Amino acid sequence: MSAATTAGGEPSTEVPSATRRQVAVNGIELSYLEAGPTDGPLVVLCHGFPELAFSWRHQIPALATAGYHVVAPDQRGYGRTTQPAAIEDYDIVHLTDDLLGLLDALGEERAVFVGHDWGGPVVWTLAQRAPARVRAVVGMSVPFVPRAPMPPITLLKQLFGDIFFYMLYFQTPGVADADLSRDPATMMRRMLAGLSFDTTAIQQSDMLAPNDGRGFVERLPEPATLPAWLPAEDLAQYVREFSRTGFTGGLNWYRNLDRNWTLTEDLAATTVDMPALFIAGAGDAVLNMTPPSIMDGWVTDLRATVLVPEAGHWVQQEKPEPVNEALLQFLHSL
Repeated sequence: MSAATTAGGEPSTEVPSATRRQVAVNGIELSYLEAGPTDGPLVVLCHGFPELAFSWRHQIPALATAGYHVVAPDQRGYGRTTQPAAIEDYDIVHLTDDLLGLLDALGEERAVFVGHDWGGPVVWTLAQRAPARVRAVVGMSVPFVPRAPMPPITLLKQLFGDIFFYMLYFQTPGVADADLSRDPATMMRRMLAGLSFDTTAIQQSDMLAPNDGRGFVERLPEPATLPAWLPAEDLAQYVREFSRTGFTGGLNWYRNLDRNWTLTEDLAATTVDMPALFIAGAGDAVLNMTPPSIMDGWVTDLRATVLVPEAGHWVQQEKPEPVNEALLQFLHSL
């Protein structure tokens, strides 16, 4: 793991109150948004799939105004950050080392790490791998999940059989990549609107239907209109970025599920012991697979579980006010 000093930044066009910076770390160029006083407590916001640092556009100014030093990276394979070619370069060791390298580059010993969706497993694992560097941890949408009794792909194949399941569909290089990249506007419109509160039930039913040859995007519902939380200009930001980068970087995270299982064998009995918070939309279908109770006995200082009413999977974008309130209450308590 290596780090260098951060490059001079430029005003962000996506989040006007933030600065866009870039740093050479852990073998990649990591791009990130930064806001707030640099001598304030550091909070690192880690997005999920298929998202960007832009996904935290409502949290960055709120936390910065409250006096926190906020950093939101485009994680490995996303946005303006490097997309390595090798699938194994997206394993959980690389992903967590990216964050440790970012800490080093910022000259910080510790931070509060917040992770949504895939960012959740990254920050939970970071809390296990490097507890001295994690002041506190917040998971959104995906709770801490103990290590499975067998390789995850084997387990998923046993569970779903002939039923379509997106994580299995994502495994073969090139297949989902072509499906998702064929029309990024349709993909992102359906993905973001399709997992929001109003359409989660429809999306889930299609995603767990028989494996009849349909791909991922075809199974996502086409929204009649964009939800109020997703203005056309915000959707356009996602479409621009994924039209430029494609989706392979994010898909490669899924292609390391079994590798991650092997790499974290030494953490199988490791609990998460620093202060923790869990936030999710009450209508998030992910909670049907991994309910918050799965953390019992594993996250030993869980301060609260906040289920936000009338919110689906994109909780920090759908309902930023209650999410920001919960985050700030937690941060102020540390």
